[in-house]
Amino acid sequence: MTQAMHIGEVAARTDLSIRSLRHWEEVGLLTPSGRTDGGFRLYTEDDVERILLVRRMKPLGFSLDEMKVALTHLEALRRRETTPTERDRALEHLAAVKDDASERRKKLVRQLDMADEFIGILERQTARP
Repeated sequence: MTQAMHIGEVAARTDLSIRSLRHWEEVGLLTPSGRTDGGFRLYTEDDVERILLVRRMKPLGFSLDEMKVALTHLEALRRRETTPTERDRALEHLAAVKDDASERRKKLVRQLDMADEFIGILERQTARP
């Protein structure tokens, strides 16, 4: 394993807490690539990439199961031993996830627009003459 990182370094690089990383491991979203003889978690660049994918999916409201399935399909695309049928299935699923993510993003944009409108109303209503 090249350039293994401990959990503190990964937390700093991903702007996540150590607690979050441990929780994601507990719920099966990520598995460190290794452990030291003392049992400390060791992460690779691929692990960090996976963590950043989860971090990007969370604000869109994907469930743990939805994230696990998407990550499984993304990993299938990277593996050489993935069969053409598995690859097609992964691509089909990920296309649906992309469409879903786009819809979720549109909803967030609408919510931000409403928040901006509300802030504008408050600013106008509370402005001192």
